[in-house]
Amino acid sequence: METVVEAIDLTHYYGKKLVYENLNFKIKKGSIFGLLGKNGTGKTTTINILNGYLRPKSGRCLMLGEDSYNLSPDTKSRVGFLIEGHIQYQFMNVVQIEKFYRRFYPRWKRAPYFELMSKMAISESQQISKMSCGQRSQVALGLILAQDPDLLILDDYSMGLDAGYRRLFLDYLDEYARSEGKTIFVTSHIIQDLEDFLDDCVIMGYNEVLVDMPLKEFRETFKRYDFEHDASPETPLKKSDVLLNYEWLKTRGVVYSFAERAAVEKALAESGAKPRNVREVPMSLEDAFIGVTGKY
Repeated sequence: METVVEAIDLTHYYGKKLVYENLNFKIKKGSIFGLLGKNGTGKTTTINILNGYLRPKSGRCLMLGEDSYNLSPDTKSRVGFLIEGHIQYQFMNVVQIEKFYRRFYPRWKRAPYFELMSKMAISESQQISKMSCGQRSQVALGLILAQDPDLLILDDYSMGLDAGYRRLFLDYLDEYARSEGKTIFVTSHIIQDLEDFLDDCVIMGYNEVLVDMPLKEFRETFKRYDFEHDASPETPLKKSDVLLNYEWLKTRGVVYSFAERAAVEKALAESGAKPRNVREVPMSLEDAFIGVTGKY
């Protein structure tokens, strides 16, 4: 399958502070890819490298077959980019801003834009500055879809949106992207919204990649085990290939792992935890995200 975006051994520092080293991932054509991680793990840095705003210290990123730091005008026209803040020129109304933007995009298709405005019951004469944050986000999304980009990059699209607007945003975007064969790169702090949206994901830790796999595979193979214990509060559990993360409470514990229960029980016993009633507990995507990254 055709690769739309490829990060090859990306390494970046801010001064002497390492953001990440040798980051690699691929985004397949027609897929929805999520780059997830806590604040400070390099999500926006990666977005800036993709868009050519930032040159990595080493490695390279290919976007639509070109080096992202030296994109041709034609390739740039095939990329739609949505950032926090959503939209400029808020003195314009819905019709005026569509007329303004369409001059810059040779592949412009006005139908998706006005379809979304109709769905939102936004008047064509309504001024952008007098809209709610959620309405402005829909205008911004409509303008990006009208560009007819092959790749959509959405950097924390959810900032300032309530649950209803976030759901509308993703439902419309999902339907449009899959029907038109578009590719989406998304970051978000609202992890639970992405549960039925993403195809593939990379979860970043500080200076490292924690997960790189299809979302369905991650949900099926990453597990949480709860157990009871009567071990000392000072029992020195250590992270390992089996015990990827854990929470140690007075009489019970929680372990996160890609391993099956028998391997987890063995690792706990070898650590001196004396586990009882080890049981697998179902998780939401947000639970799994916290399990793999840690709460703090």
